[in-house]
Amino acid sequence: MTTHPFHRLAPFIQNYIYTHGWTEMRAVQVEACGVIFDTNAHLLLAAGTASGKTEAAFLPVITLLHEALPTTVGVLYIGPTKALINDQFLRLGDLLKEADIPVWHWHGDVSQGHKTKLLKRPSGILQITPESLESLLINKSGELVRLFGDLRFIIIDEIHVFMGSDRGRQVLCQLMRLARFGRTEPRRIGLSATLGDYSLAETWLQSGTKSNVITPKIEGGQQKIRLSVEHFFTEPQKNLAGREGYEKSKGSVVQADQSESAEKKSIKPSGSPYYRYIFEVSKARKCLIFANNRSETESVIASLRQIAEAEGLPDIYHVHHGSIATPLREAAEIAMRESMSPAVIAATVTLELGIDIGKLERIIQLDAPHSVSSFLQRLGRSGRRGNPSEMWFVCSEETPTGKELLPLQIPWHLLQCIAIIQLYIEERFIERIQPVKYPFSLLYHQTMSTLASTGELSPAALAQRVLTLPPFQHISRDDFRDLLLHLVEIDHIQKTDERGLIIGLAGETVVRNFRFYAVFPDNEEYSVREESREIGSITMPPPPGERFILAGKSWEVLDIDLKRKTVFVKPVKGKANIHWHGSGGIICTRVLKRMRQILFEDIEYSYLQKRALERISSARKLARSAGLDQSNILPLGQNTCCVFPWLGTIAYRTIERWIRYAGKEVVGIISTGGISPYFLTVQLRRPAIEELRQWIISVHDDEIDEEHLVGETEAPQLQKYDEFVPSGLLRKAFTADCLDIEEMKSEVSKWH
Repeated sequence: MTTHPFHRLAPFIQNYIYTHGWTEMRAVQVEACGVIFDTNAHLLLAAGTASGKTEAAFLPVITLLHEALPTTVGVLYIGPTKALINDQFLRLGDLLKEADIPVWHWHGDVSQGHKTKLLKRPSGILQITPESLESLLINKSGELVRLFGDLRFIIIDEIHVFMGSDRGRQVLCQLMRLARFGRTEPRRIGLSATLGDYSLAETWLQSGTKSNVITPKIEGGQQKIRLSVEHFFTEPQKNLAGREGYEKSKGSVVQADQSESAEKKSIKPSGSPYYRYIFEVSKARKCLIFANNRSETESVIASLRQIAEAEGLPDIYHVHHGSIATPLREAAEIAMRESMSPAVIAATVTLELGIDIGKLERIIQLDAPHSVSSFLQRLGRSGRRGNPSEMWFVCSEETPTGKELLPLQIPWHLLQCIAIIQLYIEERFIERIQPVKYPFSLLYHQTMSTLASTGELSPAALAQRVLTLPPFQHISRDDFRDLLLHLVEIDHIQKTDERGLIIGLAGETVVRNFRFYAVFPDNEEYSVREESREIGSITMPPPPGERFILAGKSWEVLDIDLKRKTVFVKPVKGKANIHWHGSGGIICTRVLKRMRQILFEDIEYSYLQKRALERISSARKLARSAGLDQSNILPLGQNTCCVFPWLGTIAYRTIERWIRYAGKEVVGIISTGGISPYFLTVQLRRPAIEELRQWIISVHDDEIDEEHLVGETEAPQLQKYDEFVPSGLLRKAFTADCLDIEEMKSEVSKWH
């Protein structure tokens, strides 16, 4: 730009900058202004948390809107969570007080009155979730020109959350469907703090458009970080898929990919050293505790609350996840923003994203996050306003009985924590998001959504509308025809006398349910109420008289209204159960390989605390004495051996299936088990461990047909609408997108 971007901004924005004490514009803001003001390209802003990305996107965009007001909604902001949208709504409202540019937010918790005002006078900036946007596309299809005809910018926040998921592919479909109603092609702006491959993000952001994407190189100093890793043995069972899961797998054929496993069903005594430690490092502070599932957030807050009550300390504890009632979630967010008072919140991914949570002093991570990306996103919640980012990892294992076999004596979560930290510190590594070829669940969803919004279409017209959407570029017309024939057969689609297609009776029950707008699985839950106050929701309510934990407190069931799916409760003291099931994330091979390196090196990392150092030292001695540094396959006795693949979730799933299906005849395998992706157990008909070793190592010379890794009658249903997809298409999607033969072969060829 020929002049400093500050002087290009609208006068009321300049005044806002002055009154808020900015001494200068940040690098990301200067670069963003250059792209928005001086080019017609899309913009990808990849910069650290708290770097000013949101302002960088909105300051030049609002300036352009101010100079030429749009006649409809001019900016569409798509956010992944309600909390993030609410936060941005407040921030933008403050910025635009002096401008004639209204800001609207739209999601399930927004009042109908607010939405009606937008529908009457579409203008300004609309902040929305993908699910609410889907609702607009279906239910307001006749008004989309009036709503979005002059749409100029689309801002997608936290795009790394969307990339690689059906929800993100849904967004790309929505943008293409919206483009049919606009006068010009809107420019896209993507925001992210954690991207491992900019080119993939640029391709994703550009999908379906003709404009190129510019990603400015943002110069800036490295954020200082403080890390601590501690380890505890706990009683009773604490680990996610520990001893019980392994014992149940022995001697039976199980699918070793146990990413979906039952979460803990009861909390540990609140006086345990594990919870006492968490209590002490969070006491009287602004702390955010991240857990990998909802059950653990409930467990830790219930225990911390008990300790505080026993010591006569105030209740500063909150829970924040998707099953907590909106008023309680908002109360947690307000408590975190309040600068003068301590607050401790346990959360899942709902607070992982970029909402402003004030002067946060410390992040506590329970066990290991699934990825480097998640670690960075969570670490970035702290360290704002010039302070170092600070994260305390607290890892745990079940107290050993002395009878555990080798694989259960290794501290997997502790190794994973260290591996994730070191991959970032040493290499600035962030996982690469893998593209998907056959998103058939989404294909069903967008097919039904298109018919619901347009009415009757010929098969050719429907194929033209749906198969031209970016996520479906690899899906053939033959595959689409197979899907349509199946949907006609199950009455989700009907043929008309004019040879057109419309929604069928069975399809109506799916499409007309508000849950249809979401493409991610959402278990139907029971609302939990204390008299007139809503507490949250649970999946499987216990019978009257029993107790459970929700919002970090214990409740006793008084009555259940099955018709209205409502559970009436009263608060009680003491221990209680937790009623959820959860799923794990995908761990990449680089993390597993770094875990192995940690197990066989002698480095004492400075952030490891006393117990963690002792645990790593004992694990290293055990692994060496067992010969794990010399071989990936070790005997466990009774014709059973343990395979340590050191492969990520997808490659682990591939080798497990290959061993299970191909090994029966070749080396006499009876069953497989284990815990994905850490270890795999194999039971043999005869003592043939060396034969098994040689057979596995020779896999890189074999031609493997992916279809042979799926059972003859198997049709894995992994996504929300897979139940409506023909089994042949499900098998095709699973072999292409959920297995990786090439990575398996490449890594196994290096085995000892």
